Amino acid sequence: MSELTRRMLYWAPRGLCIAYALFLAVFSLDVFSEHLGFWQTLSALAIHNIPSALIVAILVVAGRREWIGTVLFAAAGLSYVIWTMQHGNLSGEVKLIWILTIAGPVFFIAALFLVSWLKRATLHART
Repeated sequence: MSELTRRMLYWAPRGLCIAYALFLAVFSLDVFSEHLGFWQTLSALAIHNIPSALIVAILVVAGRREWIGTVLFAAAGLSYVIWTMQHGNLSGEVKLIWILTIAGPVFFIAALFLVSWLKRATLHART
């Protein structure tokens, strides 16, 4: 395995995780259009950023233990799928779009952590 491949395999799930947390954080910016007071806006912003904080917390835990990242990201994706499917007032197309947009990247990150874990001996080897 080349050095470039090793680095990409190691850093891809971590970099995508940071990008995904920023993607989720963008959704929290809608609180500024609600014309709330300072403290209410701050509170709403904090609540809306809980998913981003959770993703970053999982990344911190998974930094050295890729198998934990695999399990936690797969569980996060699965829990979002279950939560979305329980919303009976949404059409099937909307549910599918939500699942693909929000849970899809989480499952992809879990898969990358799985590959990184399976190749950990090669990735951490000094040549």
